[in-house]
Amino acid sequence: MTTSTRGASAPAVLVLEDGRTFRGRAYGAVGETFGEAVFSTGMTGYQETLTDPSYHRQVVVMTAPHIGNTGVNDEDPESQRIWVSGYVVRDPARTPSNWRSRRSLDEELTAQGVVGISGIDTRALTRHLRERGAMRVGIFSGEALGDEAALLARVRAVPQMKGADLSGEVATAEAYTVPAIGTRKFTVAAIDLGIKGMTPHRMAERGIEVHVLPATATVEDVYAVGPDGVFFSNGPGDPATADHPVSLMRAVLERSTPLFGICFGNQILGRALGFGTYKLKYGHRGINQPVQDRTTGKVEITAHNHGFAVDAPLDAPSDTPYGRAEVSHVCLNDNVVEGLRLLDRPAFSVQYHPEAAAGPHDAAYLFDRFVSLMEGQRA
Repeated sequence: MTTSTRGASAPAVLVLEDGRTFRGRAYGAVGETFGEAVFSTGMTGYQETLTDPSYHRQVVVMTAPHIGNTGVNDEDPESQRIWVSGYVVRDPARTPSNWRSRRSLDEELTAQGVVGISGIDTRALTRHLRERGAMRVGIFSGEALGDEAALLARVRAVPQMKGADLSGEVATAEAYTVPAIGTRKFTVAAIDLGIKGMTPHRMAERGIEVHVLPATATVEDVYAVGPDGVFFSNGPGDPATADHPVSLMRAVLERSTPLFGICFGNQILGRALGFGTYKLKYGHRGINQPVQDRTTGKVEITAHNHGFAVDAPLDAPSDTPYGRAEVSHVCLNDNVVEGLRLLDRPAFSVQYHPEAAAGPHDAAYLFDRFVSLMEGQRA
């Protein structure tokens, strides 16, 4: 990515790898950027989306037409920086209006060097991605503009998301601790594959002291903190490349330590149990995705951000090296596996985000389920 100063009036062009282009105006930094074009269906929570490490190397298209009306504050980021490679909106807010706002979204994108584009038909772009699938894309503005054939060739030279090993690029380099709120009841080792800030906070609210460890953590590092449970976080990239996290999870399963994984962690559990993973056509991204908890029959509206999924049978439990496993949650839009549960060991995972800032909160109970596993193991 190369950027220059802010220039909302500068012309910009978005070029997809199949040759389709959209012309608009620069939004945020002026320059060029590349990534995988994906769309998010959330109508709010854009600040959490931008700072979610799972969006590393992705250009996010917002399907809601009006973005930026609440500005940017200093309380809602999920990490220390914006992780999206680029940002695409139809109608950016001219003036933010919210009592917590400190600056406009345009100003924040510019300050962090995020190249975006506005004023394009995001509905047409979203329909195109739904029909053709997520694909590589480039956004160009200012001096980066040029012959479209040359720009297309540069887009097609960008590495694809399939086969990308990215969790190490977003994870913490040093371990840190998030203390329990109130009385400490449990200790959890959380493997950071791209963890969001709200996740350890949700555990801390339940009396859990969370030791966040790098993606490169060893079995010895995990058990050095004396964990009552182990957590595997969300993160970017292709789970087929995540051999170290899979090996680490298998070591945890062998010890029958209570285990909980979300998003990338769900895919890691799938691989650890012997299931395959595959790339979805355009993925699930947004805060309005319907999922059924098959253990209760309850339907939840959930927050998603994943382009890969676990290939596991839906009709019956499967035998694995760690006992029987079943699909615990499914997406009601397309029957994609959204959760796994071991029947003979204390381990489960979901493909979505139960911490869900800025919402919805239908799946917050999953942290309580994790607590129950740790209570049962202790008893």
